[in-house]
Amino acid sequence: MEIYDKVRVMREIRQWSQEEMADRMGMSVTGYAKIERGQSKLHYDKLEQIANIFNISVNDLIDLDKRMPMWYFGENCSNNNNIANYYSSDSALTLELEKLKLIIENQQQLLHSKDLLLQQKDNEIKSLNEIINLLKK
Repeated sequence: MEIYDKVRVMREIRQWSQEEMADRMGMSVTGYAKIERGQSKLHYDKLEQIANIFNISVNDLIDLDKRMPMWYFGENCSNNNNIANYYSSDSALTLELEKLKLIIENQQQLLHSKDLLLQQKDNEIKSLNEIINLLKK
């Protein structure tokens, strides 16, 4: 997988648009789109900036280890189907792991937000019950 492909995948994992990524990098959308299409050379400073935005190391963006192809067999928990994914190198597997970690992190953030909303709801119910009790007196 080329560096520009990794950048695109990492952006898509985070569900960011090209416009959002261009804003984060302080560049035009057209300029950023050229990076994702591989039409623009990525110098180290841009690689470093992209890595910082994604909170990963520059080495994770650079495909240094071209090892043997590998298969990953797993089970899709949502509908109990077996799946098999092909990865051409360890870096592709690492990218898939990063994607799964981000999905888990996102789910944890959603659960935390839900818990905060439930606590807020409970506090409001308690306050409203106190107001009702005061009005009854």
